Order: sequence, then C-alpha cells, then structure tokens
Amino acid sequence: MEERLQKLIAAAGLASRRHAEELIEAGEVTVNGEVVRELGTKADPARDHIKVRGRLINPLLESREKTYVLLNKPRGYLSALSDPEGRPLVSELVPPALGRLHPVGRLDFNTEGLIILTNDGELTNHVTSARNHVDKVYEVKVKGVPPEQQVERLRRGIRLDDGVKTAPAHIVKTGETKTNAWYEVTLREGRNQQIRRMFDSVGHSVIKLRRVRIGPVNAEGILIGQWRHLTPAEVKRLKGAPSRKGAPPRKGAPREGRPPQAASKKRRGGHGGRRG
Repeated sequence: MEERLQKLIAAAGLASRRHAEELIEAGEVTVNGEVVRELGTKADPARDHIKVRGRLINPLLESREKTYVLLNKPRGYLSALSDPEGRPLVSELVPPALGRLHPVGRLDFNTEGLIILTNDGELTNHVTSARNHVDKVYEVKVKGVPPEQQVERLRRGIRLDDGVKTAPAHIVKTGETKTNAWYEVTLREGRNQQIRRMFDSVGHSVIKLRRVRIGPVNAEGILIGQWRHLTPAEVKRLKGAPSRKGAPPRKGAPREGRPPQAASKKRRGGHGGRRG
C-alpha cells in the first residue's frame, strides 16, 4: 500500500515526521534510486526501495519493534540526537540496547522533567502537533511575584519577541513567598523556550522549570535521571485519547502561598537508572 514518504520514514523510527519532511526537502531521500523532494510523494515499501541518506529503510519497516520510554530528564542534557558542541544527550540516559530512539519534542538544556523517547514517528507526530491538544504540564518557579493582571495576560496569550502570539495557557499559582512565586502551567504548543519567554515578557524570569505531565502520563515514581517503559495503555491514550481541558493542579500540588519545596522534597536519582 502506498503511503507518504515522511510517514514511512517516521514509521521506520529514523526521525519524527517533521524531521522526515526536512530530509526529503534536503534531497536526502531516494525512491528506486531517484532523489525525491516533493513532500506529497508516496511509495509502497512492498514494491519500492526507499533510502534515507543511503540507508535502505524497507527492512526497518518490516521488522522494527516499537519502543516507548518515559525519561525524567535532569538539567544539563540536550533533547537531540546529536550535538556538534559535544554536550550530554538524553539518549545517553537510557541503555543502548533499546536501539536508536528519538526524543518526542524538546526540553531546554536547563529544564528538568518528562520527555518521551521512541522509534515511533506516528506517536511523535501526534504528541507534538498542537491540533491534537495533548497537554504538557510544567512546574515553574519565577523571580519575584508577578501581578495577577500580568499573569492573566499570559493566560490569554501574548506576542513573543519574534512576533508570534502564544495560544491560551492554563496557569495556576501554587505557591508564593516575598521573593518568588510558583505556578503550574499547562500548554498545548511547544515553541522554543516558550514558558521562559512568556514570564520574561512580564518582567519575572524563570528560575526553575520542570515538566511533570505529558497528556495522561505523569512523573509519579520516576526520580530525576531515571526512566521506564510506557505501558500499552499509556501509548494508546497518548495516541488517541483527548486531554483534559482546563486540567486542575496535580494531586499533591502545594497549596496557595506555600512553595513546592515545603510541600515535598524530591530526591535526585542516578543517571540511567530504571524504575518500574
């Protein structure tokens, strides 16, 4: 059966669908020996020889087993497959025996929290596409205490420094002191350093940022630096179940006026460990 090339490349686990489109446009993909640059091109892996950067992907499509890993990323790791600067990569925190996995979306180098690693391009495309409304929930500590009217601006959506307007966000204050405030922020989009840029725009820089939920999957039971396999039920829900609108703070979230550190102290786990 014929399918779009970017979908086949994603299904082979070589890249997300978006990255696959970039590979096609760059002339890195051939079908039966001919370079293909049109994104709408279709091919049948049962009949056509499809190569990405000279590598035949047909065997991968025939036999590749899907792997889904949930990692609680520490600060100081890059959410990418490679880095010319030689910085640590999230892939180094899971065993090489799991095979080549790519991160689903990105977390900033200095941001902690949940990130999915997989070889399933279809799941990657579903989770990262804003139209599918997969919530990403973050714990945010900011410098100072922003006035409520400024936070309301962030909830409605603001225009960032590059001129792009953010989608509405669900923001709940979970703690406050004289010098800092804590928030739970729910996004359905993932622009570069979006939360940091949002709070910068109202004059309150982000001091600490941690992602604690992706759709139906949360960080319970996974220490920083540890990972586990997603269950079949979690994968199914990530691929198809709609997310909750206006999701309330997570169970166990700190009460108003009380910083998260006072409510629960999280222990840092060893890199590359597995739990569950």
